[in-house]
Amino acid sequence: MFQGFAGLIPSAVTEILLVLFLSFLLGLERQERKSVAKEYAFGGVRTFPLIGLLGYALGALSGQQWGLVTAGLAVVGSFLWLSYRHKLETQDAAGVTTELSGLVTYVVGVLVSHELLWIAMTLAVLSMLLLELKSFLENLSLRIPGDEILTFTKFLLLTFVILPVVPNRAFTSYGINPFKVWLVVVAVSAMSYGSYILQKFTKAKNNVLLAALLGGAYSSTLTTVVLAKRARGDSQTHIYSGGILLASGVMYLRFIILVGLFNRGLMREIAPPFLTLGLVAALAGWLWSRIPDKGETGLPHDFTPKNPLELPVAFSFAAIFVGMLIATHFTLLHLGSGGIYALAAIMGVSDVDPFVMGLTQSAGALTLALAAAGLVIAAASNNLAKGFYAFFLAGGRCGRQALLLLAALALVGLLPLIWIGLR
Repeated sequence: MFQGFAGLIPSAVTEILLVLFLSFLLGLERQERKSVAKEYAFGGVRTFPLIGLLGYALGALSGQQWGLVTAGLAVVGSFLWLSYRHKLETQDAAGVTTELSGLVTYVVGVLVSHELLWIAMTLAVLSMLLLELKSFLENLSLRIPGDEILTFTKFLLLTFVILPVVPNRAFTSYGINPFKVWLVVVAVSAMSYGSYILQKFTKAKNNVLLAALLGGAYSSTLTTVVLAKRARGDSQTHIYSGGILLASGVMYLRFIILVGLFNRGLMREIAPPFLTLGLVAALAGWLWSRIPDKGETGLPHDFTPKNPLELPVAFSFAAIFVGMLIATHFTLLHLGSGGIYALAAIMGVSDVDPFVMGLTQSAGALTLALAAAGLVIAAASNNLAKGFYAFFLAGGRCGRQALLLLAALALVGLLPLIWIGLR
């Protein structure tokens, strides 16, 4: 019965009511702001609905011809310009938000007349949010440093400016695809940047384990170096060495995600052992850190995570990644699987990400089992290298503890080779 009654109502009635509702909400928000400010402001709960209805009427009359709509926009814009000019003459600080809201209201009416209801409602709701969140957004702009805005701009540059224009086809006999190369750079940068942001917003807590957890998602090698330096001369040896082990556990989980983005088959090979190693190492690091020591726990107040989105770093990563692709193909061709194992062990000494991501793009040259074995060896080699970094940088009991823990993880980390060989 209700559906039959609703069918009797012309669609234009519903559209007009929607325009009235949305424009009234915008006018209500502006009316409230005007009453609080006690200053001149354009329009309110009557003017904004009239602007919305004008936009709807002209949009309906014009059909697919935009002459009337454009003329109406010019007329409304002229009135809004006169209003803004009056504010400039009578007020010390004159904003243009209300006048822009009037233009949005006109556009909402036009959109509804063309049955673009979802766009109209979304535009009105987002405008309401921006108007209501004025204080929050202004305070947010004061809390965010300029260098963080620059960092985010770099991330947008890497992702939405450079990536779309990179050629998406293979070059040379090694099958180097620039688009896939840069996509790998974007994926690694995105994960690193996400961890970096979390570190920036939680650094006030000065929590070693939290820094290790987030740092492991960014770079377990860099996190090991930072924590080892902080541990020198600190009596809290277990908290730092446990944090270093925790970061290396997160590294295994990070590899699963990165590999899964580009090679699902390889991810299925490494996921069970890497997930086990990651969770066991993280749990062991947390338990080790719970062993009490004398002294205070926590990172120094000057702890600041390194910005991962320096453009030279991104280009360097891309160059190293291409080098790893070529080296992997060349090694397999001339040295066989033994050469791949040796290359994995050597690359684990430094930043292992380019080699790991290179294996994901070498599926045509390597079997999944060989690529998975290379990942296992590279991760184990990297753990052992981090153990020596911690030993020399932290020194004392903390350095010895970190070397012992990471050496044990490196040995245990080689056990998946048996599992891979049996498959």
